[in-house]
Amino acid sequence: MNQLKKTALLLLISSSFCVNAQDKAKKWPDLILKSYSAWFGSEEGKKVGENVLLYQRDIGGWPKNIPMLKELTEEEKSKLVALKSSGKDCTIDNRATTQEILFVSKMYAQTKDERYKDSFLKAVNYLLSAQYPNGGWPQYFPLKKGYYTHITYNDNSMVDVLNVLKEIANETPYYSIKPSQEVIDKAKIAVNKGIECILKTQYKQNGVLTVWCAQHDEVTFAPADARAYELASLSGKESAKVVLFLMSIDNPSPEIKTAVKSAYDWFEKTKITNLKEERIYDEEGKVIGKKMYPMVDSAPIWPRFAELDTNEAFFCDRDGIKKKYITDIGEERRNGYSWYSNEPKEVLKKYKKWAKKNNLENID
Repeated sequence: MNQLKKTALLLLISSSFCVNAQDKAKKWPDLILKSYSAWFGSEEGKKVGENVLLYQRDIGGWPKNIPMLKELTEEEKSKLVALKSSGKDCTIDNRATTQEILFVSKMYAQTKDERYKDSFLKAVNYLLSAQYPNGGWPQYFPLKKGYYTHITYNDNSMVDVLNVLKEIANETPYYSIKPSQEVIDKAKIAVNKGIECILKTQYKQNGVLTVWCAQHDEVTFAPADARAYELASLSGKESAKVVLFLMSIDNPSPEIKTAVKSAYDWFEKTKITNLKEERIYDEEGKVIGKKMYPMVDSAPIWPRFAELDTNEAFFCDRDGIKKKYITDIGEERRNGYSWYSNEPKEVLKKYKKWAKKNNLENID
């Protein structure tokens, strides 16, 4: 490809992101994962990079749900500079901090700007500092009062952190920046402690290991409530990524093998194959209607919330009262929350190959 064509391609890539601020904000996570490498060295990429550096707090973390692609005014930039010393809104929820770590790594690979390297190292240290001695991670660090202090698997937060640290601990080339040996050693310890925490929080139902709650008490490890409609339960959604993380570990211990096998059995036992979700969207793509209807041999789905002792699905409005059917709750929560998930299908898809590789007995 000649230089003229290369330039034209870069302009096309860059222009594809020149949309209004609202649309840009929605594309932020996809931009990090799906953009061509060259985009991170483009002028558009550098503009976004400046925003990402501005939003990072001195402690190393980032707030969540930030429209990173929005063009900032000078007044907004000044406010962000003033906020840098405050870490109270730093979190790992909704992929915050872990996704920015990947972004600054990609920026450094293209620009070699030392600020991105410093940002990366600061963020990794933030993740290491945020870990509880028992191996779990809270949703916010520094700690924020309320359910935020629980060990949080919600929206895959803790697994996202462990995946970052595992790449560093294993010294893979996934990130463009290699930390010091001291940080690598700390990452190895953190990953091992995280795995121990996962094993300790796996819920036993009548003496049989099952899966995980979206959050667990940071002291007792018991399943814990979060928001009013997020009650202690077995999670079909969050547990999937926990299991996939355990399956990614080389030479798993007998305890890890048992945890994966037990979770697989629970997913098989609780899959729903006679219901299908129907969604109605408005012109902007927002869900305005949702219902479940019977369908024979439907693709398997799992409840987001299942009773701890019976595995039965339940649903809640903001009053925190359990309901048996999704139609029993109001439209606001029914349409504004994901009550079913198909994510465990990846566990079922990969399990037999994983089990054979790891010499588990009784493989069908």
